[in-house]
Amino acid sequence: VQLQAFGGGLVQPGGSLRLSCGASESIFSKNDMAWYRQAPGSKRELIAGITRRGITHYKDSVKGRFTISRDNGSNTVYLQMNSLNPEDTAVYYCNAGSYRGIYYYPDVWGQGTLVTVSS
Repeated sequence: VQLQAFGGGLVQPGGSLRLSCGASESIFSKNDMAWYRQAPGSKRELIAGITRRGITHYKDSVKGRFTISRDNGSNTVYLQMNSLNPEDTAVYYCNAGSYRGIYYYPDVWGQGTLVTVSS
């Protein structure tokens, strides 16, 4: 398995959750990383990305609430999610790919992890 995501679960509205995604060194060192999510009945959408140099990009709907980070020592990318609301309920996927300017091109997918925001 090249990418493995962890950390999903059930959380109450207003709560926080941190997702993590471990990658093989060969994948992590050569790629920018990103998190996508797919809500029921919706298309998969890019919500956060981080370049190999640590430059971050966010979808407007999560900006200020979610933080993406990467630990190059452990080949892990994180998604800290705060102030969660029911609209954040989705399967979250990590991805290894590349940024060209502001556009992200996905390549390697990890398995998803389900996040459910509900009281």
